[in-house]
Amino acid sequence: MKLRKLYEGKAKIVYETEEPDKVILEFKDTATAFDGVKKEEIKGKGSLNAEITSLIFEILERKGIKTHFIKKLSEREILVWKAERFPVEVVVRNFSAGSFSKRYGIKEGTPLKEPLVEFFMKSDELHDPMVCKNHIKVLGLAPVELLPEMEKTALKVNEILKDLFSKKGILLVDFKLEFGRLPDGSLAIVDEITPDSMRLWDKSTGEKLDKDRFRFDLGDLLEGYKKVLSKLVG
Repeated sequence: MKLRKLYEGKAKIVYETEEPDKVILEFKDTATAFDGVKKEEIKGKGSLNAEITSLIFEILERKGIKTHFIKKLSEREILVWKAERFPVEVVVRNFSAGSFSKRYGIKEGTPLKEPLVEFFMKSDELHDPMVCKNHIKVLGLAPVELLPEMEKTALKVNEILKDLFSKKGILLVDFKLEFGRLPDGSLAIVDEITPDSMRLWDKSTGEKLDKDRFRFDLGDLLEGYKKVLSKLVG
């Protein structure tokens, strides 16, 4: 049963349940970009993201990747383990895009020689600055001893998702993960894995199927997300 609201973010609301070690994530219809500067309500976005993240978490769990996902409850709600979340975003890149292209002057779409893992401090106010392992240690963002496991898990997730999407005709350009400790003390992927947190391009046309459609006015957001979902279930 959904009880008191614990937290509301840009894309989700977290509710407590009758079980103290479990919470409900409700996906909102709000689309945001540029640290919340651009914002719009897009009816249906929440239900699409809830379905996509549920499918992906289920796939990862079957492949032996620990996540906070328990089950999908309704059109826009999932039940998850309550986790101690680390304010660190772990980004895996397969192609140059977004901030990476801007930082290093590499043309968007350029394949990288190997998957690249980057760490960012999760902070809209500071525009999610890139951090190294020493920054994470000094700032106390996450236990340093867990960083190798986080990186290893992120690369394993990359291989699973890259293969999954490739078979569906989609390029996995990059994506971000968040990690946390579950009630049993184990490290797990938390938050969501959706087109909000991935760059996904159609392999044959190059069409962008992710939140860049909203960021840069490249087309209807829902159309892109629906294409991702239909390919995942197809």
